[in-house]
Amino acid sequence: MGKSGSNAVLGFLAGAAAGAIAGVLFAPDKGTKTRKKIKENANQMSSDVTETVNEKVDDLKDYISEFVEEVTTRFSTLEKEVNEQVKEAEQKGTAAAKAAKDAASKEKSQKRGSKKS
Repeated sequence: MGKSGSNAVLGFLAGAAAGAIAGVLFAPDKGTKTRKKIKENANQMSSDVTETVNEKVDDLKDYISEFVEEVTTRFSTLEKEVNEQVKEAEQKGTAAAKAAKDAASKEKSQKRGSKKS
């Protein structure tokens, strides 16, 4: 649920609480009955808020878990790609070094051959 959905739920709960309290306060009951109703309504609102908060916490835990899993997967993929590129670069470097060594050896051989003539 998005932020606007959360705000709507909290707004609804706040409105319900205000309505319940106003209804109890303006009802023509004795003080003890009114206090009992206020206590019952407060307990119900507390339960509702606790339930809503617990749902939000569970949603957040799920979101964080999915996010961590996605980041881990992406990191693993990136790590594999980097390792492949490093291996390819090492192979190209080794091939370039061998080619340079062969070219130097050939150049050296040609210079020796031209000196003997």
